[in-house]
Amino acid sequence: MSGDESVVLTERRGRVLLITLNRPDAMNAINRDLAQGLLAAVAELEGDDGLTAGVLTGAGRGFCSGMDLKAFAKGEPPEGMDEFIQNGSQKPLIAAIEGFALAGGLELALACDLLVAANGVKLGIPEVGVGLFAAGGGLMRLPSRVGFGKAMEMAVTGDPITAEEGLDYGLIARLADKGAAVDVAMELAERVAKNAPLAVAASKQLIWSTVGMNEETFWQHQRSFSGKVFRSNDAAEGPRAFAEKRPPEWTGT
Repeated sequence: MSGDESVVLTERRGRVLLITLNRPDAMNAINRDLAQGLLAAVAELEGDDGLTAGVLTGAGRGFCSGMDLKAFAKGEPPEGMDEFIQNGSQKPLIAAIEGFALAGGLELALACDLLVAANGVKLGIPEVGVGLFAAGGGLMRLPSRVGFGKAMEMAVTGDPITAEEGLDYGLIARLADKGAAVDVAMELAERVAKNAPLAVAASKQLIWSTVGMNEETFWQHQRSFSGKVFRSNDAAEGPRAFAEKRPPEWTGT
């Protein structure tokens, strides 16, 4: 990885990889080093058959304040961030949010599969206030998460919503006490990690990729996953473990 590796930290906890954005003095604003560090962390998650899911969080007061505008003004865009925003992770990734997820920070969270947020967290896309718009997928993804009306309001006013409102709209999967977002997200990730890795990854990818598909297209698309999952070692191990009344031993193969 290029740049300063310390701006993104990884910690393996069983079958879960904890990824921490580590620019607390800059409110974890996204610069080139952070973008490259995040891509490396996702590659670590995806490349290890012993990992089933990841948790993404931010060090310090908040999750992420968005693009580093100071670096952007110097002609230093966060190269590589578009790749993550557009593709996310092949394996489930849960955002654990404290304090705030604003602008590109919320779009970063929206590239994850599930959002866990502490009480009082602020979530918004305020880019219109600085002459920009939310170009990192927020304008596409928010309507399906919070509904057309609220997404439009957030986009054109720049006003944030709270985590509690986000739970009501369906944006937030679980609320946590302040300071406990990572713990709650880890509990959720560990629950995911009890399941067969290939089946989990396929389920996640099908939900993402089939948004807006008609039924005929969906069934055709699902066939591309069926052979790999249903003929896998894990597909044989699951029923065998069930019959033998023991926990399955997943290999991800």
